[in-house]
Amino acid sequence: MQKIIASLLFICCFTISLQAQQPEKLNASEIHQAIKKLNFLGSVLYVAAHPDDENTRLISYMSNHIKARTAYLSLTRGDGGQNLIGPELRELLGVIRTQELLAARRTDGGEQRFTRANDFGYSKHPDETLDIWNKEEVLSDVVLAIRQFKPDIIINRFNHRTPGTTHGHHTSSAMLSLEAFDMANDKNAYPDQVNQYGTWQPKRGFFNTSWWFYGSQEKFDEADKTNLLNFDVGVYYPALGLSNNEIASLASSKHLCQGFGRLTTRGSQTEWVELIKGDLPKDKSNLFDGINTTWTRVKGGDKIESILKTVQNNFNFENPSIHLNDLLKARTLIQNLEDNHWKTIKTKEIDRIIEACAGLYLEASANTPTSSTNQTIDIAIEALNRSNASIRLDSYSIINKGASMSSGIVLKPNEKEEIKESVTIPTYLNPTTPYWLNQKGSLGMYKVEDKSLIGKPETPRAITVDFNLTINGFSYKTTKDLIYRYSKPDKGELYRPFEIIPEASAKIAEKVIIFETDQQKDIPVIVKAGRDNLEGFVQIAHPNGWSVYPEKQKFLIANKGQEQTLIFTVIPPKNQNEGLMTPMVHVGDQIYTRELVEIDYNHIPFQTVSLPSESKVVRLDIKKRGKNIAYIEGAGDVVPESLRQIGYNVLVLKPEDITTERLSAFDAVVVGIRAYNIVEDLKFKQDILFDFVEKGGNMIVQYNTSRGIKVDNIAPYSLKLSRDRVTDEQAEVTLLNPKHELLNFPNTITSQDFEGWTQERGLYFPDEWAPEFTPILSMNDSGETPKTGSLLVAKHGKGHYIYTGLSFFREFPAGVSGAYRLFANMLSIGKEDLNRNNRLKN
Repeated sequence: MQKIIASLLFICCFTISLQAQQPEKLNASEIHQAIKKLNFLGSVLYVAAHPDDENTRLISYMSNHIKARTAYLSLTRGDGGQNLIGPELRELLGVIRTQELLAARRTDGGEQRFTRANDFGYSKHPDETLDIWNKEEVLSDVVLAIRQFKPDIIINRFNHRTPGTTHGHHTSSAMLSLEAFDMANDKNAYPDQVNQYGTWQPKRGFFNTSWWFYGSQEKFDEADKTNLLNFDVGVYYPALGLSNNEIASLASSKHLCQGFGRLTTRGSQTEWVELIKGDLPKDKSNLFDGINTTWTRVKGGDKIESILKTVQNNFNFENPSIHLNDLLKARTLIQNLEDNHWKTIKTKEIDRIIEACAGLYLEASANTPTSSTNQTIDIAIEALNRSNASIRLDSYSIINKGASMSSGIVLKPNEKEEIKESVTIPTYLNPTTPYWLNQKGSLGMYKVEDKSLIGKPETPRAITVDFNLTINGFSYKTTKDLIYRYSKPDKGELYRPFEIIPEASAKIAEKVIIFETDQQKDIPVIVKAGRDNLEGFVQIAHPNGWSVYPEKQKFLIANKGQEQTLIFTVIPPKNQNEGLMTPMVHVGDQIYTRELVEIDYNHIPFQTVSLPSESKVVRLDIKKRGKNIAYIEGAGDVVPESLRQIGYNVLVLKPEDITTERLSAFDAVVVGIRAYNIVEDLKFKQDILFDFVEKGGNMIVQYNTSRGIKVDNIAPYSLKLSRDRVTDEQAEVTLLNPKHELLNFPNTITSQDFEGWTQERGLYFPDEWAPEFTPILSMNDSGETPKTGSLLVAKHGKGHYIYTGLSFFREFPAGVSGAYRLFANMLSIGKEDLNRNNRLKN
C-alpha cells in the first residue's frame, strides 16, 4: 500500500516519496501548476487547535483549485495526546505531530504555523483552556500570524459561540481567531509586532460548518442559510491524475501517530462555511468574490502579470526551459516591488519555478549526518544544468564559513560539476533541536526567548549554502540547506537533515527508577560521544538523602556515535522519598547535562532532540502479591517497563500467543490502552481471557475509546463505555468503599495516593455496568456530577476482572507513587486468600 501511495504522489504536484527528506523535483505538469499559483495573489488562513483538526479537503481545495496561498495555524503541536506508533509522549509526541503536519502540508499544498500554546490535555471549557494557556500570549501569537501571513480570508474550524460543548481547546481557537481578526489591524495592539510587520485587516472570516454542528442533517436542512456559502471540494485535477479528496485523504493519512491512515475518497462533496466577519460575497460559491487576487493588487504588478500570463497560457510542456528569459525578467520586476510582503512570497515561488524549468540541481551533502562544534566535516557540492540554458556558477558560500568562494564554473548541459569543501563547525552554533524545547515552559505554554522564531514550524537549519549564478545573463541567488545523502542496500537512496549535536550527552537508562525497598540498585549511565576521542568523567546530581557511589567515573570513547555505559550504585533513603537525578558529563572545562533523543520514522524526517537529562527516583512504600504478569499491548505505553520497576516479571504477549496453556503461568493479565480499539484479533481471544479469570487469574483492562471497539463483549458482564472523563488532575477523589480489599490489600490507599497526578485523572469511563461490578472511586471536574466508573471490579469465578479508565499510562512515566501502589493492589486482589492457603499447606 505504501508503494502505491508513493507512486500516486510522485505523479502529482506534491512530490513526496517514502523518504520525507528527499529534495523536490518538479515535472512539467507540476511546473505549470506552480505558475498558475504564482499568478494568484490571495491568501487563506485556516485556524484550529491541534494536529488533525484541520480540514485537509478545504486546505487542498484552496491551495490547488483556487490557487490561493493557504496555511494552517494549529494553536498547539498536539503534545497532550496518545501515540499509536511508538513510545513518545508529551514533548517528543509534539515533535512527531509537528512533522506529521508538515508532511500533510507538503501533500495538500498548504503551509504550517503554530503558536506557543502547549497541548496540556483535554479541557472541557475555554475558560480553563485560556487560563492554563495564558490567553494574552496565545492571542498575541494569533495576531502575529495574521500580521505575518496577511490573509484575505480566515476560516475557523470550530464554532466560537458554543463554549462548553466540545474540547475547550477547540472553542478557544475559534474565540481567539475571532478576537484577533480586528485586533491585527489595531496599531496599539502588540506595538512591537507593528514595528516589524505592520497591521493587517482580513477581508472575511468564516466558520467551517456542517450538519454535524447542527445536531443532524435534518436540522441543517431546515436551518437559515443566508450567511452560508457552499462549494464542491470533490473536483478532479486532470493534470495531476487525482481528485481533491484523494489528495486530502493522503494528507490526513500523514497523522499516523493518531491512527489517521485511511482509504482515499473520490467524487463530489459539498463544503459549507458561514460568514462571521466581513461582507458576504455576491457569488456564494467564491470566497474571494470582490477581492483583487491578480498582480494588479500591487504597484507595478501589471507588467509582471503581462509576462507571467503569457508564460502560463503558452506553456511548453516538452521544453519548459524556453520560458526562462521571461521568468527571469518577471523575477527582476518582482525584486523591485515596493510591497515587501508579496515581493518575498512571489520571489520564493518564482525561484522554485526557475530552477525547475532550468533542470537546475544544486545539492550540498555532508559526509556525516551529525557533527559537534569545532569539528571539521567534508561537504560535497553537486551542480547540474539539465537544460540548454546558459548557466554559470559564479560563487558559493557556506554560511558561517566566511567569504564566498569564487567558482566561475560554466554548467554545461547535463554535465555534473562536483566541488569538495571542508568546513569547521563554529563553536557559537547551538545543537539542533526544536526551538520551543530550549527553555523549560509551563503546563500551558512553551517559552521562546527568540521572538523571531515564534510561529515557525521548526528551527531553521544552522548550516546552509548560498549559490550565486548567472542564468541567461540574469543574476540569480538561491540557498540550500546542508543535508546528508546516503544509501542502504534494502532501501536505496536516503536523505537526512544535517544536524549539530553536543560533543557529549548522557542519560540514565530509565526515566523513572522505583525503589520498592531501601536496598541499593546499580544504575547504568550511558554516555554518547558527539566526536572522536572523547574523554572526561561523569558525576550524578542527586536529591538529599540519597547516596551515589562512586562519586565520579572516567570515560574514554574512541569514535563519534559510540556509547559507553558506566554503572553507579544508588542507595535510597529508608522512608518514602523522591527526587531527580541528572548525569553531569565533564569534558575539559565544559559540563553537559542534556541527553540526545533520536526520532526515526519513515513518514517524517529524522529528528534529533536535545532535552535535559533527568530521571525520577522514587523510594516507594509498596507491597505486592503475585509475580508473573502477561501484558497485551495496545496503542503504546510504558506500563510493562513500569511494572518491572516494582519487581514484577512481565511478558508481552501477542494475540497469537494467548492460549489457555500459556496464560496458566501468569498471576494476572493486563490489557494495554485502547487495545480493543486497534487489535482486531483480540475478538477471538476474549473467551480464553475470561476463562483465565474464572480459574483464578486477575485481568486488568485499561481505557478504550467508546467508538470502534473490536470485540462484542469487553468484559464478562455488561459494561458500557462513555465519553466521561475527569481532566483536572487535582480533582478530589472519594473512596466509595474505604474497606474494600482493592483499597486495603496489600497497600492502604488514601487520598494522599492521588496527589501529584499529571494531566488528568482518567478518561472514557463506563457509565453503565452490570450489578456484578463494584465501583471503587468517585471523582468529577468542577461543576459536574460525580463520575463513579473510573475503577470497576467484578468477581468472576475464582478471579477478578477490573476495568479502569484511570490514566496509569501517564502517571507511571511521571513516577507518581500512588498510581504504583493502587495498581499493585489491582494486581494483588484475591491473592490474600491464596497466600493464607499456601501457609496452611506448609
